[in-house]
Amino acid sequence: MIVVGTSGWQYRDWRGRLYPSGTPQRRWLAHYAERFATVEINSAFYRLPDRSTFVRWRDETPDDFCAAVKVSRFLTHVRRLREPAEPVARFIDRARGLGTRLGPVLLQLPPNLRADPDALAAVLGEFPRDVRVVVEPRHESWWVPPIRRTLERYRAALCWSDRAGRPLTPLWRTADFGYLRMHEGRAQPRPRYGRQALRSWLDRIAATYGDGPDVFVYFNNDPGGAAVCDARAVAGAARRRGQPVTRAADREG
Repeated sequence: MIVVGTSGWQYRDWRGRLYPSGTPQRRWLAHYAERFATVEINSAFYRLPDRSTFVRWRDETPDDFCAAVKVSRFLTHVRRLREPAEPVARFIDRARGLGTRLGPVLLQLPPNLRADPDALAAVLGEFPRDVRVVVEPRHESWWVPPIRRTLERYRAALCWSDRAGRPLTPLWRTADFGYLRMHEGRAQPRPRYGRQALRSWLDRIAATYGDGPDVFVYFNNDPGGAAVCDARAVAGAARRRGQPVTRAADREG
């Protein structure tokens, strides 16, 4: 199943593209969750919300909704994966407020952080076994067999990512689910993705995962509502090809 959504939902220029004019901001998440089955909570990376905020988000969304949560940069960028026990425990305690809405958690690493299999293993070992963990390295030194083996050992997914229609990572399958972040397309109006780019990613997903495991796809190209348009477009393309996909907004506003 392709589980498609966007990275965040609190964008003012989505008025008229996703949110009808006059919809109060406090209703945006509920409105979003009627149209998409998942969202990636990027804001937790910058400031980890209180548990009560996660509980509120749980209460504003339907039972079949899930939220991926980006792990606080305190662990990844300040600690740089060192001494992970306390920041992981704090993050999990708060994110558990989502209850059954909690989806994968994303570790986005600094672009200047070089590969360290031992540090990665220490971090992954702190997460509860029932939490799906995704790792997004951004330095080329990570594309080596010891890293792949570490991800596989802890059943953590390598985050596939795209910029300008091209993969930024190896297309490894290291877990029983997949995760793809779409950062910026080359189509007009920028930063939209073109139809061929979206079809190519659907081909890659089908070749690696088939129709079985969940593959989470988040569009992070939010300016001008591009993420909403592209999430809708990739869902439509998947349906036409017979690939199982979650709901996606089929019209604006």
